[in-house]
Amino acid sequence: AVPADGSGSRILTANRSTRAYGYQQDGGTVIALDVEGEENRILMTRDFLAERTVGTRLANEDKGLGVEEVDVTRNRRKTVERPEEEASRYVADDNGVVRLMVRRPRDNSGRLTGEVEYFYRAAGSKSWTPFTGDIEGFAPVAVDSASNVAYGFQTVGGYDALYRVALDGSGRREQVIARNDVDIDRLIRIGRQQRVVGASFATEKRQVEYLDPEMAELAAQLQAALPGKPLINIVDASADEQTLLIIASSDVDPGMSYLLERESKQLSPLLPLRDPLVDMQMAQMKPVTFPAADGTQIPGYLTIPAGRSEAGPAIVLPHGGPGSRDEWGFDWLVQFFAARGYAVLQPNFRGSTGYGDAWFGRNGFQEWRTAVGDVNDAGRWLVSEGIADPEQLGIAGWSYGGYAALQSQVLDPELYQAVVAIAPVTDLGMLVDEARDYTNFQVVKRFIGEGPHVREGSPANFADRFSAPVILFHGTEDINVRDSQSERMEDRLKAAGANVRYVQYKGLDHYLNDGRVRGNMLLEIDQFLGEHLRK
Repeated sequence: AVPADGSGSRILTANRSTRAYGYQQDGGTVIALDVEGEENRILMTRDFLAERTVGTRLANEDKGLGVEEVDVTRNRRKTVERPEEEASRYVADDNGVVRLMVRRPRDNSGRLTGEVEYFYRAAGSKSWTPFTGDIEGFAPVAVDSASNVAYGFQTVGGYDALYRVALDGSGRREQVIARNDVDIDRLIRIGRQQRVVGASFATEKRQVEYLDPEMAELAAQLQAALPGKPLINIVDASADEQTLLIIASSDVDPGMSYLLERESKQLSPLLPLRDPLVDMQMAQMKPVTFPAADGTQIPGYLTIPAGRSEAGPAIVLPHGGPGSRDEWGFDWLVQFFAARGYAVLQPNFRGSTGYGDAWFGRNGFQEWRTAVGDVNDAGRWLVSEGIADPEQLGIAGWSYGGYAALQSQVLDPELYQAVVAIAPVTDLGMLVDEARDYTNFQVVKRFIGEGPHVREGSPANFADRFSAPVILFHGTEDINVRDSQSERMEDRLKAAGANVRYVQYKGLDHYLNDGRVRGNMLLEIDQFLGEHLRK
């Protein structure tokens, strides 16, 4: 907690008792900023640990996730929700009352089973009721106390749609927003009460559908007032919702934040999101589709350096995840490559999210041949369209994107002339083994699956097929993908006589969230690509 004058900060995460068994692995999540009108009080979750009882009657014997009311000025706290061992998340309504609980069951060995259970409380009740019947599979994310409904997502016809379900025991379900081409995937909430005002989805570009007519009208007015910045997000509001925080951006504009006074309709620029890039020319990103080998049209985004009209150097940039997707808008990696003269294609290969269950399939690891095949077809399309010179075509990616970049060599060693992999998975079996001592082992094992694809889908097992030079980057504190994955890839490539370089960053995690480190990495990548893709 930080006072408005910035005079000092206070840690709100509860201290771990010296009597506690184990370690606190969750620092807590704020689930309500307004607790029944009490000023400076919030609700936040707490990871309770059982304590040794010898010599005291005050030791805590319960363990699991609970909820506390915290006074942020004095750091006084009281438990409002006793800990539940299998609870993973709580949701409070707009009055600061805990109404939803998410449980993730464990097996006899304490490992997560991968199942998820959702419970709600009726108004005024203290008991939990499971979501069952026609609403089984409904994933609630917010509660509106006035109408006594939960908003959430449910898959219907292969696509995620937004529903609201009555919390009066009737199980009455109402479809709010749905499409038959893409998933509805984000709930739009504003203000101290986190009021639900709409939802969004991404077709070629992200769109917002407002449930609140006044917000819909306001969004249309903002679109007219801020031409050239079609991505307009109402990201926060004052308690009375009369002052709004707006962020407007585009593919060539990282974004500007504004304050909007609704009564006077005064819109004031606040701060640019990336000050050093103000007034710098950026390359335009456009939605495209290209054919996969089986004829399926794959959506993606193409960015070509300004003024380029002939074939030249190009990069295929598959996204991470694989449970993710690329979207139209500003992307710092894309713009860096474009500024250095590379055309960039971001394929939303099969295995990406947002396009429904059938497109996601079993995921990009279990169906790696399809996903990586689409990625390689992206490179072939760039060549066939006269955008890329085949001798100047490279591939780069982060996390799963780095995996896809490496695995592209296994399928077609001659397609790309340089490979950049940041924090990549390189051995699927090793990924499962590394989770063996953790509670999510069964979840990881089920996600990767079993069968020949585990070995065949691991680029570290086929280092002898690589013909393109490879550069690897990894942080030593990566808990998403351990740096041992890059170490193994480097060892295997060196043993096979391949051209490989590994850059390791001490003390950084999966996202390398340090400006100097990212700057260093971009310079390293630029030098590497310059050596191998520039004529």
